[in-house]
Amino acid sequence: HVQLVESGGGSVQAGGSLRLSCTASGDPYTKYCMAWFRQAPGKEREGVAGIWGDGRSAYYADSVKGRFTISLDNAKNTLYLRMNSLKPEDTAMYYCAAGGHCYDYRFVNYWGQGTQVTVS
Repeated sequence: HVQLVESGGGSVQAGGSLRLSCTASGDPYTKYCMAWFRQAPGKEREGVAGIWGDGRSAYYADSVKGRFTISLDNAKNTLYLRMNSLKPEDTAMYYCAAGGHCYDYRFVNYWGQGTQVTVS
């Protein structure tokens, strides 16, 4: 099993920035895509960004391209999501995930507990 613990959420004004962190422990995650998903009230969970644990290509949802940056520090077993130019529509619970797909939640094997991001 892979355990995932997120941190770094909070409230910010539109145009501001936040950095989310997700620390992984347990089994090695290098064979998975490490990803961030988000879910707003009444909406389906959606993939935001993902990067393969072995350093292969990254994925970004169209809605965040150019504003969000995903990175993986294997020395620290930590996944990051840098979010710039935040918009109210980015408000959601953000989840760290590890699985066989970077943006389809149906293929996620492990989830973190989530961290709330609120943009006003």
